[in-house]
Amino acid sequence: MTASPSTPGTPLRYFVERMDCADCARTVQSALTRLPGVGDPRVNFTTQTLSLTLDETQLPREKLEHTLRSLGYPPVLENAPAAPAAQTLRYFVNNMDCADCANKVQGVVSRLPGAGEPKVSFTTQTLSLTLDETKTSRAQLEQTLRSIGYPPDLQEDAQATPGTPSAPRPARVELPWHQTSKGRNVLLTGALFALAFVLSLVAPSFAFYAYAAATLIGVWPLLLKAVASTRLGEPFTINTLISVAAIGAVAIGEAAEGALVVFLFAIGELLENVAAGRARAGIQALAALAPKTALLLSGTQTQEVPVESLQVGQLVRVQPGGRVPADGTITEGNSNLDDSPVTGESVPVHKSTGDQVYAGSINTDGVLTVRVDRGASDNTIARIIHLVEEAESSKAPTARFLDRFSRWYTPAAMAVAFLFAVIPPLLFGQDWNEWIYKGVALLLIACPCALVLSVPAAVTSGISAGARQGLLIKGGAALETIGSVNTIAFDKTGTLTENKPQVTDVIPLSASEQDVVTLAAAVETGSAHPLAKAILDRAKGQTILTAENARAIPGKAVTATVGGRTLAVGSPRYAQELAPVAPDVLGRIEVLEHQGKTVVVLLDGAAPLGLLAIRDEPRAHAKAAIAKLTALGVRSVMLTGDNARTGHAIAGDLGLDVEAELMPEDKLRRIAELKRSGKVAMVGDGINDAPALAQSDVGIAMGGGTDVALETADAALLRHSVMGVSDLVQLSRAVMTNIRQNVTFALGLKAIFLVTTLLGITGLWPAILSDTGATVLVTANALRLLRFRPS
Repeated sequence: MTASPSTPGTPLRYFVERMDCADCARTVQSALTRLPGVGDPRVNFTTQTLSLTLDETQLPREKLEHTLRSLGYPPVLENAPAAPAAQTLRYFVNNMDCADCANKVQGVVSRLPGAGEPKVSFTTQTLSLTLDETKTSRAQLEQTLRSIGYPPDLQEDAQATPGTPSAPRPARVELPWHQTSKGRNVLLTGALFALAFVLSLVAPSFAFYAYAAATLIGVWPLLLKAVASTRLGEPFTINTLISVAAIGAVAIGEAAEGALVVFLFAIGELLENVAAGRARAGIQALAALAPKTALLLSGTQTQEVPVESLQVGQLVRVQPGGRVPADGTITEGNSNLDDSPVTGESVPVHKSTGDQVYAGSINTDGVLTVRVDRGASDNTIARIIHLVEEAESSKAPTARFLDRFSRWYTPAAMAVAFLFAVIPPLLFGQDWNEWIYKGVALLLIACPCALVLSVPAAVTSGISAGARQGLLIKGGAALETIGSVNTIAFDKTGTLTENKPQVTDVIPLSASEQDVVTLAAAVETGSAHPLAKAILDRAKGQTILTAENARAIPGKAVTATVGGRTLAVGSPRYAQELAPVAPDVLGRIEVLEHQGKTVVVLLDGAAPLGLLAIRDEPRAHAKAAIAKLTALGVRSVMLTGDNARTGHAIAGDLGLDVEAELMPEDKLRRIAELKRSGKVAMVGDGINDAPALAQSDVGIAMGGGTDVALETADAALLRHSVMGVSDLVQLSRAVMTNIRQNVTFALGLKAIFLVTTLLGITGLWPAILSDTGATVLVTANALRLLRFRPS
């Protein structure tokens, strides 16, 4: 090979022939690290590539290449592309329909050079990643997945950024069990076992050979996957254990049991696949809720268009009986909408102009005109599906522990099985066949499938069940934590209350009642604060002057110049800071605040012109929700920036503790203090709640809240009901109970069969039945969560 001149520290990349196994890669790596001038050598036997920097003043490139050839690995220099070829890909992965499959795919793909942030979901059977094709080509990635038994199909939105919602696709049709790869495997291994059984009756002398052939033919696909996984850095898989056990059974003359082991394993995988399909069906049904077409308004005419083509700001018509095609806002009409498919709301909700609607909701009567607020890839349904996918990559602490545990448990179990097979015969003169038989049985008992599956199956089912109830949870970690919180802190406005305050009293002091209303409305013009909206609603139909130089003093007041006067609408505390307020005025304020009303003062400079009392009624089920949390052993506290009297009036009615007159930084401080005595959740809906949502152990956003709150929170309530908070706690506790049951099933069955195997009571087929049975039992138990209904 002729080398061209190279400068010191030149980056080089080679394709290395015959470097196609881990041992080859270690040989090359070890040899290169000893050579002078070679920097940062990186080898990959999957892609058979070598990358390094070379200082040719110390080592000529010809000598480097000669060294590789002498080791038996001829190198071919690759030309580096002019620019990186990183791209984002999303695949549907066939056969990746269980947690163990997803873990295997995640482990293998994460080892490929250039594969960034792989995210897998066995519920939706998807793989999302970024791929630098200068390191691993798309063809190599797809071939790697096929080699371990998971053929990928590139999805149409291949360039969508991983981690962002994508428009729901038509659900893939679930094939009948006998048409799936696992179903065909059951039929093949079952037919081989039956044929061997018949031959054993007809020609007993050939029975062993018949069963051996059935075993080896049945285990061959598993052996290929085991070899491929081992080459890709995942040696301790279920395929490895079953392959070793089946071949070992034939080697010691127990071919009949080996064939039965392969057949039972195939049945177990099929049953697990069928059970997991039920969880997928729920998500696929959710994706099918969104209509495929919409009636786009163009002037007075309507045109039927695909939902994916809708743009934010366009108007669509929703006829009675039709489904809302996109998340949006009603601009004309009123109707009852059945939100139950999306939010879990039990009865239709009456909505009119200005109200928000969800894609997939059913319009029961009136004709509606809706402005599109979110595209198909960002609507509520797409977000729910995305959250379910993300939930599997955001693992619960228990799942992370079990993953770490299984990494050393499986190889340790294989080592123990090997020791049991050889030590008694070697040291104590025991029968080789007997103890090898027991060692093979221990291998089967060691399979960690049920244990590894116990957490993700429960978490995925729990999150899917929550989504059906309008409870969106952003991952297993959040789901696990919610049920263990000691204290839940609530914001008041928009969370415990309806966030639709109304002016109940106008008390003029040195201006007329009409002037108090119109001047206060002028100051508040343009503000989105709920109290400002209440004042503006009260002033509707009246002439409002133009305000200038408007600015907000956070937590205190809004000021503006109106008709040459510097006016402010602020809290009584702010008015007191400017100048002493007359005792009779303070008395009136106190009476109104004892009634649970928020009082604001209209000020001209420091002189009060009048008082406006505003009340925001508690949500319908807030009191019941607080009582339910108390019954669950969770303390509730209200953190509000409102005055103490208003806070105590509302808190007293609802039955929870209160801390009032808090600035946003005060809420952060109180959350930190509450965390010292246990885990804390925060429930809020506004921008000012976002820091507290992030500070708490679990942040919960109300569904009508701001995007900032929804993005910061760990969970969100689509229903505008505080009852969703107690539902979240119940769901979390149900999931954790389910996980404990699953772990008990998985470990308990293994412990029982471990003892019975060592005592010689049970053999190979009960051992595989223990793992298969535990896996099916764990999956079926987790699927019970799909029927979760809060009490």
